[in-house]
This record gives sequence, structure tokens and C-alpha cells, in this order.
Amino acid sequence: MKHYRKYGPQERKVAYFSLEIGLKPELPVYSGGLGILAGDTIKSFADLKVPAVAVSLLNEKGYFYQEIDEHGNQREMDVNWDHKKHMTLLRDRINVNLEGRDIAVRGWVYEVVGIGGWEVPVIFLDTNIESNNDYDKRLTRYLYGGDRRYRLMQEAILGIGGARMLQLLDHDNLSAYHMNEGHSALLTLELMDRFEGDLDKVRNLCVFTTHTPVPAGHDSFDREMAGNVLKNFCEIETLNHDNIIDHENKLNMTYLALYHSRYINGVAKKHGEVSQKMFPAYSIDSITNGIHTPTWVCEPLAKVFDKHIPSWKTDPYTLRNALNIPRDDLWRAHDHAKSKLIDFINDHYNVGMRKDVLTIGFGRRATAYKRADLIFKDPQRLKQINDSVGEIQLIYGGKAHPMDTGGKDFIRQIFSNIRELSDSIKIVYVKNYEMYTAKLMISGCDVWLNTPLRPMEASGTSGMKAAVNGVINFSVLDGWWLEGHIEGYTGWAIGPRPRDIEEHADQSADVRDLYDKLENKVIPTYYEDLDWWREMMAQNIALNGSFFNTNRMVSQYVMQAYFQ
Repeated sequence: MKHYRKYGPQERKVAYFSLEIGLKPELPVYSGGLGILAGDTIKSFADLKVPAVAVSLLNEKGYFYQEIDEHGNQREMDVNWDHKKHMTLLRDRINVNLEGRDIAVRGWVYEVVGIGGWEVPVIFLDTNIESNNDYDKRLTRYLYGGDRRYRLMQEAILGIGGARMLQLLDHDNLSAYHMNEGHSALLTLELMDRFEGDLDKVRNLCVFTTHTPVPAGHDSFDREMAGNVLKNFCEIETLNHDNIIDHENKLNMTYLALYHSRYINGVAKKHGEVSQKMFPAYSIDSITNGIHTPTWVCEPLAKVFDKHIPSWKTDPYTLRNALNIPRDDLWRAHDHAKSKLIDFINDHYNVGMRKDVLTIGFGRRATAYKRADLIFKDPQRLKQINDSVGEIQLIYGGKAHPMDTGGKDFIRQIFSNIRELSDSIKIVYVKNYEMYTAKLMISGCDVWLNTPLRPMEASGTSGMKAAVNGVINFSVLDGWWLEGHIEGYTGWAIGPRPRDIEEHADQSADVRDLYDKLENKVIPTYYEDLDWWREMMAQNIALNGSFFNTNRMVSQYVMQAYFQ
């Protein structure tokens, strides 16, 4: 059996903690954007030879497999996969005492290998061990599953157990513990215990990235329950101050991470500003998210890049030279990607979509603030635009959290819109949206639609994936798009540019602008000025693809957060 200590105690300097990590479709241990970002980050760690190690939970049954019936009702099913085929079991085990009992934790390692051969180990923690009771065995079974007690115990396994596992594996000389969202924040209390309450030392080690301006996205737990779960680890009563216990008298994981971190950042410039307003007691920077370019560029376009920009995989910044690529080469690559998408849709859903029709994609988590149904607010006008200006077809995808009834309602609403518009506009909802179907959509659609209620879109990495594939963004000015948008060059904006970070969009104004731009800009350009459409594709790759990547993002973390 391969032993993890081959990496040596001095070699790893950064520990990256994330409750979910999306590395490839065969490892279904992620739910969406947060996990995909984590996976892309780790891949760039490996490409850039950053001495990092990552920690997550095994999520033995994944998030869930999504089935949708003809009325749009989502049903969640277990994901069947065998982690033993992909990972190596560690000999070492640790214990975490929760609810007064010791829970044994072991680890499985998956090695991410960079372009130059550098390896970044990812440790997936597992409690499915014979010595644990039946409940504890299931703690690493479901991502975001169970009740609040289950979630808190999961987060304790990740934060406390992860920090202990790294120490057991001789990683005692780390320069940074990077918490990707607040799920792993209990690691800060483990470090406080290890360093005998030396707050300055703990803060010098901790980096915290917050990913959401939505209050529901910040985990908090009933104080009495937290006291019972953590009773042999720490006294909750000793944490009775506003820096950790929130106004609802709950243990707040975001507060916990903020209080113990030296460096804190949001994931786009505007999100940093929004987060600073939310947490004025702390200094909050911003490092705009990116994507792992070699993972998300479709194969036909990758061949074009290989020919014209041979260093693009090792240095995504060289994609600025996409302006020198013949536009016919870009168009042929996109045409190939679109054919693959349309064939997939027709083979699986039998809807008769056509390759010569302007295809709009929308793929993201189904939840209220994403406003997936914004384009359907005036179905008669949408029909009129389609019939008189130029045909469109729409491809949707996205899962609703099992407990998000509003998100499930949005899926049902999309299916209602599909039925209402079926006589004039072809629309399909792709079930079980995941890495494979996401790549098909972000490279094969002509337009990528994003309609969040601002300022609630922290980043929006799917739009970055579309951009590097030459797909045109048509989006509300929020998150990354505020930085990547040049009207009529990299895409089009929906709604006004927000004058204030607290400003929420007037939905009716957004709807009007969406239809006006669709009718007067997007559709006419595609059907009547294809030369400029191809130019926009090149501009998108050169301006946005060269910047919104995890190589640039990781370099910023290295310089601004890890080794200060």
C-alpha cells in the first residue's frame, strides 16, 4: 500500500480545505460552482508547483443524481460510484470526539498531477469504519445531506479531523490553512488548542475565502446543539462573544473563520465590496475567481489553440494572442462543439433542435436569486421576437438543493414555460447537470445567459468557461461580469450598471432590457453580422480567457495570502 509520507514533512506549505471538490466527472463529490472552483484551484496548484495539500470529505454517495419527470418535479437519487478505484487508502487514522464519543477518521488520497508532473495530494476523509456506530459511519456519506446536527458533525470532521490528519502526516510546517468557505472553520479552534490560545499565531496561519453575499449561505448552528456536539472539544460558553456567536445566538462558521484569519477575501471585486459592507469589522480583500483553462476548453478549440498559441496550457495569459487566430478557425471549432451539443440534446431528449439556430444556454444551481425564468416573464413578446427577428432555442440545466423548495419550484416553472412555448421555441432542461454536460453546454451554445438578482452573484464562473470557448455572455452586471464586460465586444449587459453595491435590480427593468437587447442586438448580430460575431468570439477569448483563469488566481493567493 502506498504510504502518504513519501511527500515529506517539509514539502507541503499550503493546506486547502473545501467541503466539496470537483476534479472530474468520475469523482462525483461536488455539487456545483464551489466544488468546481476548488478542483480547478488544485489543478493550478499542481500546474504552478505550489507545495499544497487539499482536504475534503469523501462524500461516499455524492451529492445526488437528479431525475426530473415531465412536470419538472425533481427526484434525488444516490450516486453509485466506487472511490476505491480512484484513491489510495492511508494507513493512518485519527479520532474526533463529538457528542462525547470518539469517531475514527481515515483518509483516501487522490493525486492531482500538473502539466509538469508536480503532484498535489487531495485527502478525502472517511468515517465509514467498522469501529464507528452506524450514525457516525454515515457522516461522510452525503454532501450537504441530513439535518443541522449532521451538517455540524460533518464540518467538525472536516475542520478538526482535517487539521489533525495533516499533523499526523507530519505536515507541521504549513504557512497557510486556506478555508474555502466557512465549512472548515472549526480547524481554527483546533489550532487555538494546539498553539495554547496564541491568537496571533493562529491568525497568521489562516486564510478565509467567502463565496456568497446570501445570508443563507453562511452556516450557523443552534448554540445548545453545538455545545452538545462539541462538548469534549471546546466549551461553547467560552465562545460567548459577538465575533463567533451571531445575533440569533448561533455558532456562526463565517464569524469563526473571519475572527481567526489574517487574510480574508471575496471572489470578485464587487463581491469584496459587498462582503466588506456585510462584515465591517474586518479588512476584506478580493481575488477574482478563475477557471482551469485546459479543463474547460473544448477539444476542437484546444486544437486551434495548440496550433496558434502553443503555450496556452502552461501560460493562459498568452490567450491574449487569440486576436491573431483566423476567425474561420475559431468558427469551425465552435461549429464542431455546437454540433456535438445539439446531437447530444437530440439523442437524449428528442426535441429536434437545429445547429443553424441561435442557441442560448443557462446552467447553474436552481435557486430563487438566480432568476432562471427571467427570460420567460413576457412569453408573448419572446414568441414575437423569435417569429419576427430570428429563431432561438434554449438549453437549461441545474440542480435544486433537496431542501430548497423554491429552487424546485423554479424547475417546475421552466417546464411550464417549455410547454407554453413548445409550438414556437424549442427548450430543453438537461437533467443531472454535471461536469460533462456543463462542458458540452458552455462550449456548444452560442450565448451564455445569466440573470441573477444583483448584488447576489458573488462570481459566476460558468460565464468564464463560456468566454474562453468564444461563447458570448449575455448577463446581468454582477460578479465577474462587471470586470469582463465590454458592451458589444465581449457580450451584452442586462439591466443598468448598478450605481451602488446595495442596489437590487428592478426586475421589470431587467426584463425589458433583456428583450430589447435580444431583439435589437443579440439576434441581429448572430444572423446578419456573423463577421462581427466571430470578432466578439476572439475578443472574449483574448480579453477574458487570458485573465479569468485559476493560474492567475492562484498566483494572487500565493503573493497576497499564503506567504506573507
